[in-house]
Amino acid sequence: MVTFLVALLALILGYLIYGKLVDVIFSPTDKPTPAVVHDDGVDYIPLPTWKVFMIQLLNIAGLGPIFGALQGALWGPCVYFWIVLGTIFAGGVHDYMSGMISLREDGKSISEVVGNHMGKTMLFIMRIFSVVLLVLVGTVFATGPALLIDGKLFALGSLGAIKIWLIIILCYYFLATLLPIDTLIARFYPLFGICLIVMAFGIMGAMFAGVGGHVMPEMVMANLHPKDLPIWPLMFITVACGAVSGFHATQSPLMARCLKDERLARPVFYGAMVSEGFIALVWAAAGVTFYESTGGLGAVLASAGPGGVVYDICVGFLGPVGAALALLGVVACPITSGDTAFRSARLTIADWFGLEQKSTSRRLALAVPILGVGAALTQMDFSIIWRYFSWANQTLAMITLWMGTAYLYLHKPGSYAYVVALVPAIFMSAVTTTYLMQAPEGFGLPTNITYPAGIGFAILFTALFVRAFILRKRTL
Repeated sequence: MVTFLVALLALILGYLIYGKLVDVIFSPTDKPTPAVVHDDGVDYIPLPTWKVFMIQLLNIAGLGPIFGALQGALWGPCVYFWIVLGTIFAGGVHDYMSGMISLREDGKSISEVVGNHMGKTMLFIMRIFSVVLLVLVGTVFATGPALLIDGKLFALGSLGAIKIWLIIILCYYFLATLLPIDTLIARFYPLFGICLIVMAFGIMGAMFAGVGGHVMPEMVMANLHPKDLPIWPLMFITVACGAVSGFHATQSPLMARCLKDERLARPVFYGAMVSEGFIALVWAAAGVTFYESTGGLGAVLASAGPGGVVYDICVGFLGPVGAALALLGVVACPITSGDTAFRSARLTIADWFGLEQKSTSRRLALAVPILGVGAALTQMDFSIIWRYFSWANQTLAMITLWMGTAYLYLHKPGSYAYVVALVPAIFMSAVTTTYLMQAPEGFGLPTNITYPAGIGFAILFTALFVRAFILRKRTL
């Protein structure tokens, strides 16, 4: 319990201290925001701050901080280090920068923002990469909750094929993609947020109370993975949304179009990321606590999947009523990320081709094919989609951090402000390139090659940044 409480305290202090430092570096102003300047009643709409925060949290808190944290718990309590440090120094910085820079650039999608600071080649790459990732995210966050709903909540018997729930979820996604943001998303997210909060605090309270005789393990400096899989780089890919996630960079511009004041960026963007880190921390702790060993957790993950683990933990800690609420929260999380993933895909393509989105017909012209592709991808093996999503997700985080580094170098001349983005950018460069070369879905190379190569790529990317910006003394 002591380890968990220290980790929780670190997250809080990270928001109060490091989050404030990042905010001071960006120096928010009273300049009118895109929501005020471009209010179109569809995507650009000034919303109350608490709604913007809640939407941002639910946008980013999909299956990742729950399923990913449970998978990360296989390495034992050492996963706390990555969740806490990743959230404070990488994820919070990443989400704040992607939101704040978009806020200052008319609420543009992350692909356009990256292109503005890293050139036309990266603009083209990011447009393609972002759309592919967003469709993958929407697909993952349709299939995941469908499996959980049919298996544990509202099984329909002979009519309960996963396809039935997929159709229902995709129909909702279509409406959320098409309609003004305040019609469905801003109206129903507070209810989903309550479920999410009840779930997190309920499970945490049950662990503190020792329900079922379970005792929270303390930190041990050892790899406790039952299959002895290496911590580097696998844990840093597995636990993405609970530490740092490129998907968040696609969501922050959505809320940049709804914020009424730049000074709200810290509680909305950095604050939502810290809140997600808390959710991941709770679920990682629940995984290692409830099953009392990583071997026990691994066995249930292998036999029942993460959805089965979630169900066991909820029933064991909260009983049947609490389990229903908690599971609704778990289902709401991915659904509220999936709908905005497809919505972000629509806006990314619209920004790409300069298509206005105020008219319903223009939104329909993009929403229909996007959802059609997502529906087709739901027929693929879920585990395959998830693996490719995980790598693409962290690669986007790496690119966004390098973009933030370039932005701060150009906008804060003569200072070292860019270091807050540079350090996590270098780290994520090593993570993503090492994983790509090592993973079975990548090149499948041995660690004696991938480890030094990953470090080499991180050094190469750093050298390219130094050459392109510092040595050339680039200015605005």
